[in-house]
Amino acid sequence: MTFYILKMKPLVAIIALIAVVQVSQSFPYLHHRGWLRLLREGDSCGKCNLELCSKPTNCPAGTVLDQCGCCLECGNMEGQICDLDYGNHFYGQCGENLECRLDADEAKFGEVPEPQCVCIFQESICGPEGKTYENICQFSEVYSKGRNITMKHKGPCESAPVISLPPQDVENFTGNDIIFGCEVSAYPIPHLEWKKKGNKMFLPGDDAHISVQARGGPQKNGVTGWLQIQGLKKSDEGVYICHTKNKYGTTCASARLKITVGSRITSYNTDYEDYYDHAEDKEEEEDESGDYEN
Repeated sequence: MTFYILKMKPLVAIIALIAVVQVSQSFPYLHHRGWLRLLREGDSCGKCNLELCSKPTNCPAGTVLDQCGCCLECGNMEGQICDLDYGNHFYGQCGENLECRLDADEAKFGEVPEPQCVCIFQESICGPEGKTYENICQFSEVYSKGRNITMKHKGPCESAPVISLPPQDVENFTGNDIIFGCEVSAYPIPHLEWKKKGNKMFLPGDDAHISVQARGGPQKNGVTGWLQIQGLKKSDEGVYICHTKNKYGTTCASARLKITVGSRITSYNTDYEDYYDHAEDKEEEEDESGDYEN
């Protein structure tokens, strides 16, 4: 009987190992930085033999030492889950110019924060192709395979404005409120204004039922602007232009406002999605949209 139990123990161990491997493969993050590596490496590092180390390749965030401080392995990239404790090697360590931090905002909202790799230096970088990267970590990820490629300079690239989110066509009823939104980015920070096609004056002018607002973001070197029209009148119908400029150039985007005379009340939201309801008894017509000249 004793001999039978001893023969069964290796079989039980093998079955348990297979089960753990199957579970880890079901979850990519465990498969990449977890059970398989712990099972493979074991608890004891032993003597470091560099000849047995394999050279890691395709490491956008650079390399870090493994848990034994012997071989190099790929570091975790910005936004990846990481190990806060350098003695722990379950998720892995952050790569170059990165550190592992807990998201304090998640804790404020009662969520369990997960440690993530965050770039230490948040200054913008101008790449050699004239594109702005939010930080050195994002720049390094793109050019990790390139040799002798350096940044153009620290700070954002100077450029003419680019409209990343143009205003959208709107159809609504008289008496309702609508909002046009427009997002633009550039450096130097661009100036954003609104006008109605056919009018030389920029809005709002002296019209009390029209207002404009602007604020920085959501991009680092960006501006978001809104044009709000309250209590729509039939005379408000037309094309509205988001006009933006800095010293390197000017650009614009436009959207059409179509108004149906009626008293149907609808609501809008600040995400400028689904501001309006379509008339149910009106035959569908093809809307005119796109950019219009001043």
